[in-house]
Amino acid sequence: MKTKENKNIKSFSRTLKFVSSYVVVAMIMISVNGQSINNKKNKTMEVLKNKISDLVFYELPYSYDALEPHFDKMTMEIHYSKHHKAYYDNLMAAMKDSPKAGVSLLELMQNISQYPVGVRNNGGGYFNHHLFWNILSGSPQKAPQGKLKDAIEKDFGSFEAFKEEFENAAKTRFGSGWAWLSLGKDGKLFVSSTPNQDNPFMDVAEKQGYPIMGIDVWEHAYYLKFQNRRPEYVGTYWNVVDWKKVEELYEIALNFK
Repeated sequence: MKTKENKNIKSFSRTLKFVSSYVVVAMIMISVNGQSINNKKNKTMEVLKNKISDLVFYELPYSYDALEPHFDKMTMEIHYSKHHKAYYDNLMAAMKDSPKAGVSLLELMQNISQYPVGVRNNGGGYFNHHLFWNILSGSPQKAPQGKLKDAIEKDFGSFEAFKEEFENAAKTRFGSGWAWLSLGKDGKLFVSSTPNQDNPFMDVAEKQGYPIMGIDVWEHAYYLKFQNRRPEYVGTYWNVVDWKKVEELYEIALNFK
């Protein structure tokens, strides 16, 4: 009888170990899958929370030639490694010994009127380019879908009407600057343009809101390929803007506090 009981106990023990191992493996898989899902979350705007002293110069999310033939390799390399890098370096140098180096990038921009023009230009230049790179792709989703598509049609009448307004803002911005698609505090999308390196987060912007898409119309963004043909550059932009990324930023903007 004891022998039979011992066999039963051993059998139960083996079964328990097997089940326990299965549960552990399942938990690991769930954990890994969950981490994978989290890693896929759009992190473009996380930079807004960072203290100025903790800002880093992020790697370009693709190779310099990834946007060919629309945006050329040489322009991308110079634009990123020279112009964008200079904005970052100059911002960090300007804020190095400042008592406000502990404020977040978002706080800095929302109160930019209180800072010297050098901080305004370089802080804006750092963020604007960070956003710009992260909404471009060599294999983009070519049109908005879901809630963003509905919002564009509601606020502009149609996607084509939005594109026309956006292109006009980019083409008619005098000198250097940016054109934007942003979400206003009233919950409506709007198109605007800003001079130099200003953006809709800034308290100096004529129209303020949460930018989810932008185009750089400084000549350094297009001159090597397009020379003085800014309208052609603006039209080419639609071939590389990734609406999936813009949709993700729209979702973040909707929940922005």
